[in-house]
Amino acid sequence: MKISEVVVFIVYLAFMLGIGVFFFIKDRNGGEKTYFLGGRKMGAWVTALSAGASDMSAWVLMGLPTAIYALGMGQVWISVGLAIGYTLSWIFEAPRLRKFSIVANDSITIPQFLTNRFLSKSKALQIVCAVVFLFAYTIYAASSIKACGTLFNTVIGLDAKIAMYLAAIIIVGYTFLGGFSAVCWTDFFQGLLILGAMFIAPIFAVFMLDHSTAAAFPAGYFNPFSSWQDIVSGLAWGLGYFGMPHIIIRFMSLKSQKDLKKSAKIGVTWTVLILFFAALIGVVGRQFLGMDEAVSGNSTVFIEMVRKIFPGVISGVLLSAVLAASMSTADSQLLAASSAFASDVYKPIFRKNKSSDKEMLWVGRIVVLAVAGVALLVAASPNSGSIMDLVSNAWGIFGAAFGPTILLCLFWKRFNFAGAVAGIACGAAVDIAWFYLLSSTGVYELAPGFAAGLIAAVIVTLLTKKPAKEVEDLFDKAMAYEDE
Repeated sequence: MKISEVVVFIVYLAFMLGIGVFFFIKDRNGGEKTYFLGGRKMGAWVTALSAGASDMSAWVLMGLPTAIYALGMGQVWISVGLAIGYTLSWIFEAPRLRKFSIVANDSITIPQFLTNRFLSKSKALQIVCAVVFLFAYTIYAASSIKACGTLFNTVIGLDAKIAMYLAAIIIVGYTFLGGFSAVCWTDFFQGLLILGAMFIAPIFAVFMLDHSTAAAFPAGYFNPFSSWQDIVSGLAWGLGYFGMPHIIIRFMSLKSQKDLKKSAKIGVTWTVLILFFAALIGVVGRQFLGMDEAVSGNSTVFIEMVRKIFPGVISGVLLSAVLAASMSTADSQLLAASSAFASDVYKPIFRKNKSSDKEMLWVGRIVVLAVAGVALLVAASPNSGSIMDLVSNAWGIFGAAFGPTILLCLFWKRFNFAGAVAGIACGAAVDIAWFYLLSSTGVYELAPGFAAGLIAAVIVTLLTKKPAKEVEDLFDKAMAYEDE
């Protein structure tokens, strides 16, 4: 254990909590829209890095590099798929989603947007969405908490379960206090840290390599065409971006379309660089560390590289990037799950839209605590699977359930409420069924789940009556919307 690493971790965690306290004081008189969407006042840089950091959780520093480290370049298709999907989501989805969410009764959550898009009085869509949110986000948040436990256990020998509890307390602390603004600003700083760490580590490792003793690569390691399943599954990861609520809600929070264009350039550049360096860490790590089953099993290739290369203070700063990646995703997930229940179930169903802003804030905060508590139990379970397993499960459910429906909402005027419900339900059901029954095919469940959701949404829409004129007028109004 390096004392200097522990000191750096403590300072870093205190800084994150400080941001939460700052926004708790600053926005204490703000309402539901301020807590869950930052009042739609987020700038280009903060939004771009926050969207990226909330996406690239600890799996990009631990799971993905280790997959490439252990299995070779056949796993690089995940990076390719994510880079393509993220770029397309910023170019095609973001501009329309921001405009549609404003025109659709100033929607502040994805379930609200989907309901308001069809001017529906039915709460069925909001409830279905909230159920999927709570289930999938609990799994997703568990992966981030588990990564923190692995980090502290590896670096300072702290019991993994105790480390998970500590990480959960910090994450819940600043999310509970500061809401969306605190989450975005902590993600902004964490996004910078993640990129810096992933840039520095593999470059230093390359220069320190002794090629006379470096580990040799196994035959076929650099073959990216190892199997068609790897290619299809890797590219399918990119489909997840179109339905990932904690990422696309950033599109809705931007203060103008002009900022959106700037934010898109920043966000796409950041993500492509992150994915490139994740692959590079895996390749360099294989030669620098050799094949180590413990490293592979615990997803610690980045951690072991950094600790072997740098002295305590520097390694502490760089390893804080793992904390950053874990926390920047977990906070966004907790807030998204909280907003889904508070705004889309509690307020319209239990309170009949009679709740005050103050009441809604405290309901949201209580849900943050509840989801974090369940996620902690999942993460601590010995049967929960690896970090990468947890992420892929949650990512698949979200992408299959919401991706097709949100895209059709934005691009198809004829799309109706029944089609939206069918798309979400069928996408999620096929994704889960494929995982449990057909995962042996080697095809990532998101691919068939997304296809099933899209087909179901289109068929049900065509078999039911077209939207009312008011709904079609809203579509036209959104298309013509311009910032004042």
